[in-house]
Amino acid sequence: MLGDIWCSSELTAEKLGITEIKLSFLRENGILKPGIHWKSSPLGQKKPWKPKALYNIKMCRKIINKFYFELKDNIAA
Repeated sequence: MLGDIWCSSELTAEKLGITEIKLSFLRENGILKPGIHWKSSPLGQKKPWKPKALYNIKMCRKIINKFYFELKDNIAA
């Protein structure tokens, strides 16, 4: 784990029980917010810069659970 808060996409997806593709989808579509749920990792990367995302598992779990339950409620209605 990278520090106590920020983790790789591989570890985050594994801990949340989702795929890395789903994790990227949530980030790219604004469900996961920059600076809260994820941040860019500039470690060892050169230009052209395509930074890897690091995730806060605890915050991601909260928003994913909230998003899932809201979606489930809308489908049931």
